[in-house]
Amino acid sequence: MAGDPINDPKMGGSGPGQAQNRAPAQQHPGMARGPVPRPVGTNNSSGLPNSTNIPNSNVPGGMGGPSGGAPTSGAPAPGGVGGAPGGPSTGAPPGGAKPAQPQFSQADLNRIVLEYLNKKGYHRTESMLRLESSNTATPPVPNVTPGNSSLANPMEISRREKELRDKASRNERELRDLRDKQMRIERELRDSRDREFRLAKEKELRELKEYEEKKKRESNPETYLQAYSMLRSWVATSLDLYKPELSRILYPIFIHCYLELISKGFVADAKKFLDKFKDDHMMLHGGEVNRLSGISTIDHLKENKLAQAFRTNKYKIIVSKTTINLLLFFLHENETVGGAVLIRIINQYLNPVIASTKPDKKDLEGELNPEEGIPGLYISNEIDKFNDQPVKLGKLPLDPEVEKEIEAELKVKDERIDKVDGKSLLDEFKEMNENEEGEESPGRDALPLPIKDYTDIKRMILGVEDSRSKIRLGSGGVGGSSSIQASAPSVCMYTFHNTNNDMTCVSFNQDSDLVAAGFQDSFIKLWSLDGKPLKSVFKRDPENNENCRKLIGHSGPVYGVSFSPDNRFLISGSEDKTVRLWSLDSYTALVSYKGHNQPIWDVKFSPMGHYFATASHDQTARLWATDHIYPLRIFAGHINDVDCVEFHPNSNYVFTGSSDKTCRMWDVSQGNSVRIFLGHTGPVNCMAVSPDGRWLASAGEDSVVNVWDVGSGRKLKTMRGHGRSSIYSLAFSKDGGVLVSSGADNTVRVWDIKRNTNECGPEPEPFNKEATSNNNEKTETTNVKGNRKEILATNDHMTAYFTKKTPVFNVHFTRRNLCFAAGTFLG
Repeated sequence: MAGDPINDPKMGGSGPGQAQNRAPAQQHPGMARGPVPRPVGTNNSSGLPNSTNIPNSNVPGGMGGPSGGAPTSGAPAPGGVGGAPGGPSTGAPPGGAKPAQPQFSQADLNRIVLEYLNKKGYHRTESMLRLESSNTATPPVPNVTPGNSSLANPMEISRREKELRDKASRNERELRDLRDKQMRIERELRDSRDREFRLAKEKELRELKEYEEKKKRESNPETYLQAYSMLRSWVATSLDLYKPELSRILYPIFIHCYLELISKGFVADAKKFLDKFKDDHMMLHGGEVNRLSGISTIDHLKENKLAQAFRTNKYKIIVSKTTINLLLFFLHENETVGGAVLIRIINQYLNPVIASTKPDKKDLEGELNPEEGIPGLYISNEIDKFNDQPVKLGKLPLDPEVEKEIEAELKVKDERIDKVDGKSLLDEFKEMNENEEGEESPGRDALPLPIKDYTDIKRMILGVEDSRSKIRLGSGGVGGSSSIQASAPSVCMYTFHNTNNDMTCVSFNQDSDLVAAGFQDSFIKLWSLDGKPLKSVFKRDPENNENCRKLIGHSGPVYGVSFSPDNRFLISGSEDKTVRLWSLDSYTALVSYKGHNQPIWDVKFSPMGHYFATASHDQTARLWATDHIYPLRIFAGHINDVDCVEFHPNSNYVFTGSSDKTCRMWDVSQGNSVRIFLGHTGPVNCMAVSPDGRWLASAGEDSVVNVWDVGSGRKLKTMRGHGRSSIYSLAFSKDGGVLVSSGADNTVRVWDIKRNTNECGPEPEPFNKEATSNNNEKTETTNVKGNRKEILATNDHMTAYFTKKTPVFNVHFTRRNLCFAAGTFLG
């Protein structure tokens, strides 16, 4: 159109130097109604009026401008789109192709047009265009396509697919070549009559068939899952003597099976394999498993440094000769169902080092051996990281008002009575509430407790008096005198007759004047140990003159009982999935707590009262308060029954022992696990915490007592002496220097808890030097039904008290360090 400024060369129309491959520019809506008026003149160098159009058909070569002349400043460059300067591009280029227009954004077009109108003096038109430009809608966002998206690159995807196809085709070609060779050899065998030739070809044919089967197994991802699952099941059913070593071999085999699947392109099968078996290794190797779990392609496998360390180095395993022979024999027996794959992995990626000692089921069970692993690569111990969580093991601070009142009462008592061993009651009280150096106490508000009344204060004062008068069993000696060796306590044994083997549990109260027992017949029995009758608050109670009471309310066997510290309540847990709170004033049930959905194995009152904890077959422990019918905390983390529960002396932590062979420590305020103790080879039946809260003792079906440092979570020592019998109960003396244990071997055994630790004093001279062997173990010989039975005990075993036919269910220290024990006579 004549006079249209859009087609003027100065405004970016079909001028020189414009690109030919761009799409036509969009025309502004305001310009579509008609041409902008402009004066007629001869402003271009061609000398033609701007309002005149020259058909491209009259211009040689399709070039704008005078015929046969050079292109002017308003004409297109050679090879450009034909058309007269200032006129529309109506002509077609050679070849009949549609002319291409340059592409500009809407803002660029507006700017160019406005500059041109301003320059030419069309101010009114310029203002109208500016007004219309301000109302222009926001240009649409271009659609996301594979070409402009960085999330997916078609070339990269096709390359990876091609690699996988090539790899699969290589395997197929190799298998096809093997079959062709076999067919050729079979033809040669049919055609030949030479005996030696036939024997050689038959041998070659067998080898080719074996190799073909091997390639088929290696190329089948199900082989790895089947082989590892078979080995895992075999290890789980192995003898306890070899199981610890075999369990440690499982980890590198698991990792290499996973990496092999990735390297062969079976990504989905590798993820399935990892998800199915990774939980077995998360406890000890969680960090490494998490780092390797992000691998999903062969390129990731090459970039992951940990994976490359496993693939390029041999994993060192310290194992006994018998154990490795058992493993290889098992894999050779199952060679056709995946054993061959595992043998190749062991040969290619593992470095078994034969140990000079015999296997020992007690050593390194559930622990990392620092000498094993990949040389030069530090494999972090996840247990140590987990056990680095801060804990506060100091004593719980008393309420300042209660503390002042107790001190005032003790001062009055000190004025009337003499000191014992140079120590007043006030000194004893301060010593009882003083923390060890470096120990941090939890805040007083960390565990909400009811307000103390006068009866509570009176009981605390009685505890101070008993503490000052207690027998010293630790290295301090009796009466505070210096002594190298700890002293054995006196033990008072209570044997229950005529129970028909129905007694399931027994417990003493804090004052040591009551004992309670649970029975299979769903009831609880209470006995008075000092002979006083168990009087009820009800004066017309017909049993007020009896020293025995029966509590009936459960509908299943009672497996756990525990007295409150103030001796006013008793709690019991039963197979009926409930916990019952009993009043020792009226001897009636007050509350039935429901929350567990499986039988309850153990219950325990907090040392501060008010709270109690339960352990159950549903694999959880729970924290309760006497004034709430629902659990305050659910401690979930064990993978088997929680068999026993114990409170820390400051009541801010709960310890649990489980059939999964572990103990855990839980933070009451947060509800999460802060320590895990690995080292048992059987279910944990019982635990005890030292009075200062620093050490934990645990024992169970594996017949050993393990002593742990609570602060670090590390095992201090293992004590043996119960033979192969289960251990039922543990108790620390009040000064923390002696540990007492009891079990199914009809004994109560006494241990020097500090011996063989960093806190032991100088070693005493043994009375009988032949009783102590070079490996710090001594042999105890007993006659059982006329047969000689030797029990190997560690040198921290002090003495044993034997019963005739009474398994000892419970041991308990009084406040003055007298040991009580209780069990049922097996008639």
